Amino acid sequence: MLFRTLIMSNIIKQITSPSTGIYKEKGSKFLSFAFPVSDTDEIKSILDNFRKEYYDARHVCYAYMLGEERTDFRANDDGEPSGTAGRPILGQINSFELTNILIIVVRYFGGILLGTGGLVTAYKEAAADAIQNGEIIEKKIKLPLTIQFSYELMSEVSRVINEYDLKISNQKFEMDCRMTFAIPKEKYDEINGRFSSIYGVKIND
Repeated sequence: MLFRTLIMSNIIKQITSPSTGIYKEKGSKFLSFAFPVSDTDEIKSILDNFRKEYYDARHVCYAYMLGEERTDFRANDDGEPSGTAGRPILGQINSFELTNILIIVVRYFGGILLGTGGLVTAYKEAAADAIQNGEIIEKKIKLPLTIQFSYELMSEVSRVINEYDLKISNQKFEMDCRMTFAIPKEKYDEINGRFSSIYGVKIND
């Protein structure tokens, strides 16, 4: 089973704030925590803190997904049988089509073995509970577009900017003009084409 899906639409889904969940089975407790995250450094910091805070737990398992294309991800079983913890957590992230998220599930062992099937169910349900207890929002995917042009072309460039109501995220005026925009993904090719059709405008990748 492929534990990721490429986002083919023009939106991403992510949680707005940290949330928690819990699953209990045969004396074992699975405490789940979902965090909105932006990079692996932030994830490492959160995990380090959890391992210190829950030093007495049997396992601190996790999975994360990053990026608009959802290609940066990882799942960790932290000593549980291979594939019984991190992968079910990541599976729930995929089921809800989320990105920029870290889910940690802390297990306190209750003395009774659950078996591989029981573990998969426990980590899956714990992760799902944390997600369902949070708030999910949809955000439009925006792509950066930088153009470079001479001052003489300002009126033509401004015409395109006004037509699409573009917001300039960065600009620099030196020997020539340089502007960067955050373009909605569904309009990127169209707007790129409009700027490219103006003779003298250079598109910077």
